[in-house]
Amino acid sequence: MEWIINQLRVHPELAIFLTLFAGFWLGRLKIGKFSLGTVTSVLLVGVLVGQLNITVDGPMKAVFFLLFLFAVGYKVGPQFFRGLKKDGLPQVGFAVLMCIVSLVAPWILAKIMGYHVGEAAGLLAGSQTISAVIGVASDTINQLGISDAQKTTFINAIPVAYAVTYIFGTAGSAWILASLGPKMLGGLDKVKADCKELEAQMGTSEADEPGFSPALRPVVFRAYKITNEWFGKGKKVSELETYLCKNDKRLFVERIRQRGMVKDVNPNLILHKNDEVVLSGRREFVIGEEDWIGPEVIDAQLLDFPAETLPVMVTHRTFAGETVSKIRAQKFMHGVSIRNIKRAGINVPVLPKTIVDSGDILELTGLKHEVESAAKQMGYIDRPTNQTDMIFVGLGILLGGLFGALAIHLGGVPISLSTSGGALIAGLLFGWLRSKHPTFGGIPEPSLWVLNNVGLNMFIAVVGIAAGPSFIAGFKEVGVSLFIVGALATAISLLLRAGYYSEIDMLVWAKKFYGDDFVTYLQKTYNPLDVVFRLANETSLVLLNGGGFAGPKWSVRVSLANLNEADYVKIGQSIKCVLEEYAQTWKASKE
Repeated sequence: MEWIINQLRVHPELAIFLTLFAGFWLGRLKIGKFSLGTVTSVLLVGVLVGQLNITVDGPMKAVFFLLFLFAVGYKVGPQFFRGLKKDGLPQVGFAVLMCIVSLVAPWILAKIMGYHVGEAAGLLAGSQTISAVIGVASDTINQLGISDAQKTTFINAIPVAYAVTYIFGTAGSAWILASLGPKMLGGLDKVKADCKELEAQMGTSEADEPGFSPALRPVVFRAYKITNEWFGKGKKVSELETYLCKNDKRLFVERIRQRGMVKDVNPNLILHKNDEVVLSGRREFVIGEEDWIGPEVIDAQLLDFPAETLPVMVTHRTFAGETVSKIRAQKFMHGVSIRNIKRAGINVPVLPKTIVDSGDILELTGLKHEVESAAKQMGYIDRPTNQTDMIFVGLGILLGGLFGALAIHLGGVPISLSTSGGALIAGLLFGWLRSKHPTFGGIPEPSLWVLNNVGLNMFIAVVGIAAGPSFIAGFKEVGVSLFIVGALATAISLLLRAGYYSEIDMLVWAKKFYGDDFVTYLQKTYNPLDVVFRLANETSLVLLNGGGFAGPKWSVRVSLANLNEADYVKIGQSIKCVLEEYAQTWKASKE
């Protein structure tokens, strides 16, 4: 054991990997529904390893923190600048308000308790569960005009305060939101099963993990034998596709067999009884076609043709900001289906009124020549790759760091973004630039995960190891009182922020306008999530179901701070129209 300890002191890089191994393992463990999480676990293990008096070079932690911040900015860059163009001012105002609320409570409590800068920064980071504060605060303290001894004292106190307050910051937040929050809002129902349903519909499932694919494939190719009388003496391929379109089924004829011969598809080709056709499209459109076309057939030869799925980054301004339905209506989209839409690595529902933004990745599926033709019209074919453009990453962090290092002096106090703030801004700019010019600057999602997660946790590991020797003494000095203060800071911030949301209970309005019988019909016939998705389609505003936040099952959760005035009117009108439509269906069912 002594030999291992000596090796860790001689080779501190091994101590970092020991911290990562044990921290990630510990972070996966759960006690009931509670877990420490990776960041906290890595920090605590780092503090434990630091008891061995291991010295780690200072620049190492800064390198990993810069990688983490650049990755964060790169991922959200396109959406960040697009948001500023659209409804950026209300969003920025709301974000500033939330930051102020999260800052004020820890700051006031730190003043009351007489904490120094390092303890206050750790209190803020832990109570609000903002791990990045550790790096930013350390960077800022290093720029202060104080002695090196003071800097060391302040910086070493940050992880101590963070570790003490983070536990309630995570577990306490969950308890407050699940227990106290609903009671403050009038004793609302607990979280219901539709929260899980919402997660599944939005793509939070096992199928999103590497090595898995959804059993229910969104785009399919299926063969049918024509037997239905609708075809009569014959129908053109174009007539069949038009008929399908009029019935809200976007399907295409991809292959035909007539008299035992497989033929190329032609819009004017006549389809007769006993012919066999291959239809392609999204699965929800294909299901049920047996009734009026004919029985489905399993024919290896007929279905043996090259279909392709291509990821395409939308770059052409013509289609950025357009709905899925408008894109589907383009001539070059004939035979092509949109399998999936990803925005900043998150799946977006493929719905007719879903708005496609510049930088979105669309997965197009169809015949090889049709898909490639459509891809060229829409943007850049972003084929999967395992190569990261490190020229792009290195230059971005360099330029961002140099910009952040620039300082202005106010009253003798240097004020700057710091190299960490500069790296974040560079990530935002370079991520946006990549969405406009996708021929360079690619960072695959797995690489982005490494830069993000490993970058942050490497930094946290070094912080914990460096603070290890002073952790025990610091905890003994302010541990118990700091834990209580951290709990107060967490609770006050959460309860203040809770008032910025309101739930609209649709059952209340349904009862008021149409009576109890309609309410019963509504609950039996429809799912509350149907309304959420309807509102997203018709208003382009994504709201959340109130049941997922301990609210009424038939409610939608609306922010009172980050929407335009016209948006609230739009939401109210849309809810009224949805209820009217459901009421008409209900009345018709009784006739």
